[in-house]
Amino acid sequence: MKAKPLAEAPILPDRPSRAEAESAVRTLLRWAGDDPAREGLLDTPARVVRSYEEFFAGYAIDPVAVLERTFAETEGYDEIVLLKDIRLESYCEHHMVPIIGVAHVAYLPAHRVVGISKLARVVHAYSKRLQIQEKLTAQIANTIEAVLQPRGVAVVIESEHQCMTTRGVHQHGASMVTSRMLGAFRDDPNTRRELMALIGKG
Repeated sequence: MKAKPLAEAPILPDRPSRAEAESAVRTLLRWAGDDPAREGLLDTPARVVRSYEEFFAGYAIDPVAVLERTFAETEGYDEIVLLKDIRLESYCEHHMVPIIGVAHVAYLPAHRVVGISKLARVVHAYSKRLQIQEKLTAQIANTIEAVLQPRGVAVVIESEHQCMTTRGVHQHGASMVTSRMLGAFRDDPNTRRELMALIGKG
């Protein structure tokens, strides 16, 4: 199965200023029923905006550029490359609350390999945006497939959604698992079983 075209980060030429963003936080504080002018909240708008810069840093990262430096000297290595338990912190695009979990990213090299930190950086680039887990899983896998052109790519994400645990149905401990299998991981059951065993799901 061929990956879909890469999803680009939104381009917002009319992005609000920092002052406008801080003003919006003050509005939300008033809406919540508190006084943004009281001592404990005076610096909250600035703190929230600085936090948002970190939470949504992925919009400023180009995941394709992250993967473009590869290495050809592999001594013919063509087995599974797997980076397990990558810490994942994302944010639900429906409620803007955290999605916390881990990602497992694997590929089967064709001719070249990439530094393993780059796999974690791609997860970071896409997760630090407003997301749904299904789209996040596909974006990571599709980008690795498009840039590295390996014989197969697999991404498995396990996470807990705070929109379910802290509001709504309040289902504490419920986790969501999504996967995206491309190439040999989709077409070859033995390769897929080997991967799941390495992840600890076999």
